[in-house]
Amino acid sequence: MSQSLTEQAAPHTATSHAWLAQRIFGMPLPIFALALAVMVAAIVTDSLPTGMIGALLVMMLLGECLGFIGDRLPILKTYLGGGAILAIFGATSLVYLGWLPAPVVDNVTDFMKGGGFLNFYIAALITGSILGMDSGVLVKVGSRYALPLLCAVLGAALFAMAVGTLLGFSAQDAVVVITLPILGGGMGAGAVPMSQIYEQLLGQPASYYISILVPALALGNVFAIIVAGLLNGLGKRFPGLTGDGQMMPGVEVEEHQSTPELGKLGVGVVAALTLFTAGQLLGLVIPLHPYALMIVLVAVLKILDVVPDSINDSAAQWFQFVARNWTFALLFGIGIAYTDLGQVIDAISLTYVMIVFAVVAGAAFGAGLVGKLVGFYPIESAITAGLCMANMGGTGDVAVLSAARRMSLMPFAQISSRLGGALILLISSIAVPLLV
Repeated sequence: MSQSLTEQAAPHTATSHAWLAQRIFGMPLPIFALALAVMVAAIVTDSLPTGMIGALLVMMLLGECLGFIGDRLPILKTYLGGGAILAIFGATSLVYLGWLPAPVVDNVTDFMKGGGFLNFYIAALITGSILGMDSGVLVKVGSRYALPLLCAVLGAALFAMAVGTLLGFSAQDAVVVITLPILGGGMGAGAVPMSQIYEQLLGQPASYYISILVPALALGNVFAIIVAGLLNGLGKRFPGLTGDGQMMPGVEVEEHQSTPELGKLGVGVVAALTLFTAGQLLGLVIPLHPYALMIVLVAVLKILDVVPDSINDSAAQWFQFVARNWTFALLFGIGIAYTDLGQVIDAISLTYVMIVFAVVAGAAFGAGLVGKLVGFYPIESAITAGLCMANMGGTGDVAVLSAARRMSLMPFAQISSRLGGALILLISSIAVPLLV
């Protein structure tokens, strides 16, 4: 009898131990729960530190918690981006529902925007991912990238016009009001300067156009993240369509996994921040977004092979550290500081949603189809040259590549967001007077 009871109790004990052995962010679950309890107590008693300490604690703990859950929900993790999408929309839902106190929201927003955490993260990704790449790969892939990028724009416009016409929506408005803002490279590099272009060309104040452009931008970003997750699932079902993070057959964009060294991490920080600042300086004399200029600068340095291998390795190690430890934190911050759930809800009507989806689908289809023709894997081409044109710039690139499980493609995502965004501003200034 006692043996029977022991046998019955053993599975329960094993299950309990397995549950306690779960790790979030590399920490045993009870320890992570203790850290979470300390944070909650500080929020409730209004004693959470301001500035970087409080903001980063909230972003890391809640971001990792939502990421852990999202990566384990069956449908969400397979088709909808898993932890990446839950970290973003979980955060914006907490703000929308008023479940995060206003001081916490303000502190995280200040840290993300005024504190420059997004720029800090993107600087590490651009520098490390390009300097850590083989220069021959960079030349071979980059020379073919322009055509899929242009066809993403063409596909998005054609899909939007077709769906808009079928649903009784003006074809011109489908392009001007919805397509161009979605492809414009985000808020700072896209919607804001685009609203100023519209003000000069169409007569209404820029604030009027911002209120029209932002919902399209937000919804487009939502669909880009969702489609990225769907493409990741499609690649698992049909492996012939994907390079599993590589842009083209026979050309591998490798992530160097060397043993991290404390000194090299410090050098990687300095390299990333210096090259980011160099992009800002170039922006004073060249009318392009500093991110785009930084990409060009880092790529040229890599192609010319003027950066010592020790610096390349340091930048790559810093990139790996940042991506491993702060991705979910950043996504949570994006949800708070850059994603307004109310704007997304207000913009929702069947016609509007269908056209926005058509833009994102058209961009992915055009880039994927033409990418296949020029030698890219269609899924990688659709994600980088298509979806990363249709998201919210740097924030959207992180979210889309996280949802697609392809963070190694960040250099090409940034080309789409920054150089592609500059292309859209140019197209807007030429095409809007002809279409309106």
